[in-house]
Amino acid sequence: MSVKEKKKSVETVEAARQRELEKLEKEVDDLKLLAGNEDADAELERLRAEVAELRKEFYTHLGPWQRAQIARHPQRPYLTDYIPLLFTDFVELHGDRAFGDDRALIAGLAKFKGRPVAVIGHQKGRDTKQRVIRNFGQPKPEGYRKALRVMQLGRPILTFVDTPGAYPGIDAEERGQGEAIARNLREMARLPVPVIVTVTGEGGSGGALAIAVGDRINILENGFYSVISPEGCASIIWRDSTKAETAAAAMKITATDLKELGIIDEIVKEPEGGAHTDLEAAAQFLDEVLDRQLTELTTESVKDLVAARYKKFRQMGQFFDLQA
Repeated sequence: MSVKEKKKSVETVEAARQRELEKLEKEVDDLKLLAGNEDADAELERLRAEVAELRKEFYTHLGPWQRAQIARHPQRPYLTDYIPLLFTDFVELHGDRAFGDDRALIAGLAKFKGRPVAVIGHQKGRDTKQRVIRNFGQPKPEGYRKALRVMQLGRPILTFVDTPGAYPGIDAEERGQGEAIARNLREMARLPVPVIVTVTGEGGSGGALAIAVGDRINILENGFYSVISPEGCASIIWRDSTKAETAAAAMKITATDLKELGIIDEIVKEPEGGAHTDLEAAAQFLDEVLDRQLTELTTESVKDLVAARYKKFRQMGQFFDLQA
């Protein structure tokens, strides 16, 4: 069997499982209308158990490319969904005091379990109108400068990463996109406050890293973090964006891969089927992790905090000594 035939076979199996799951879910919905009938109730419970088992099996064996699709799911929770569930007294701050405001990146002040914090994160938008306003979650230089302005207010920082990457347009380059990202990396490395980063969806390249230099790096179970999108990688390596699935596997972008490589510190559990299936449960899982980590970090001295953060990022990557 050729590689192409094997790939097609795998895709066929996955598609069949997905169709079977959707069929059972529809049957469950139909039986709900017959609630109160003893036979229908028994059948409903049986189907519920079968659907739960199928869903668990299906999502347990997803590959990197399939997880990337879940990370990009249009109903996946965004920062505006998490804010009311995780924080109180949130006040958004606007503008970089130099050019303007960037709606692709939200920054503000809030309280997390009574503790003052700074909250920063990408925002994509749900429908076409919102996506255009939010620039599809791709910040420009003014967005990163706004984020840095809020980071320097002296509060512990919680950032939420979900972006395909920094905006690559001419106007962004003219206003210093590279410089804005580089400045954030430098300044975040030496901030004298705890910094906790969470990749909630997709973490794309420097656009993600510009708000992701922290003491603790988390990623949701179905999130991914990479130097380039799988489609972009496939286009460069094979001149064929349709090979994105192959690229995703080769790039080691999943939460499990990143944990093994030492890029992230903790994988945050998601509700069965993905964060988009139960927003409140997803927020609760994240809440517990953030609370524990913030409590741990606030006990450390500023000197130890900054030194450990710097060391953490200097140790990332693989290095080889080339002998002549």
